[in-house]
Amino acid sequence: MRAISQDTLGGPEVLKLTETDRPEPGPTEVLVRVHAAGVNPTDWKTRESGGLLRTPPFVLGWEVSGVVEAVGLGTTVHQPGDEVFGLLRYPQGNGAYAEYVAAPARHFARKPANLDHLHAGAIPLAGLTAWQALVDTAGVRAGSRVLVHAAAGGVGHLAVQIAKARGAYVIGTASAAKHDFLRGLGVDELVDYRTEDFAEVVRDVDVVLETIGGDYGPRSLRTMREGGTIVSLTISLLDERLHAMAAERGIRSAAMLVEPDHAAMRSLAALAEAERLRVELAAVLPLAEAAKAHELGQSGRTTGKIVLSVPQ
Repeated sequence: MRAISQDTLGGPEVLKLTETDRPEPGPTEVLVRVHAAGVNPTDWKTRESGGLLRTPPFVLGWEVSGVVEAVGLGTTVHQPGDEVFGLLRYPQGNGAYAEYVAAPARHFARKPANLDHLHAGAIPLAGLTAWQALVDTAGVRAGSRVLVHAAAGGVGHLAVQIAKARGAYVIGTASAAKHDFLRGLGVDELVDYRTEDFAEVVRDVDVVLETIGGDYGPRSLRTMREGGTIVSLTISLLDERLHAMAAERGIRSAAMLVEPDHAAMRSLAALAEAERLRVELAAVLPLAEAAKAHELGQSGRTTGKIVLSVPQ
């Protein structure tokens, strides 16, 4: 099969289209013919640094939409011909930038019937990250005041929709050019981070989704109520100083990495089918142009997700 692989760490130029062996599904696994693979910041960070305990060669990519080609022994939730989408094991697994992937069957759910593979392939990693942060970790519910940083980004624009679906009041940080887009998703209050300090104008927040790093974590604490929860998805998840500062204010701080989750994937599919969750595609590029997709993503100017289309 064809795949995008790299033999060394570095810039986008290290990504090469190669021929490699097609995987075989083991017990309780499925083989999926990939139609679309989402591109995420963790992809280019892993390409550059190896990420969490990774050394080349490897095939990048964790989120997939495609069709089940074959099933391993004992698999009952999917059958050949099923259209599925899901998250490969993160961060240990990889391989979405390829024509085929093999992974545990319950890492996938049925693709929403109203979404094509390109849109479905952009949901799993970003959508599960948002769901696990807001629902499972922070317990967002009706009436919660939620602050989402980088609200127009891949995780952010799905997070604001999940929070709204839970009945929350949502505040988002984004550049002014993206405010109309975010209002269309239901964001209640917007802060232009280029002209305003969110820490000076936002108050009484119950939940913060911290997606940026740097001083955003400590500054976010100033916006929060006692008893609130801040969930960090960035390098600050290793920052014991942030956890100590939060504890002093009576705020819970949580560091989170996304993981495959069949039940949550089904919840995301249900929201998509009810048209309460839509994914914005910033760009669609063919598999062979993965390097260009990384360059675009690292520009920091995109709204929504970048997706690789895998020719059939």
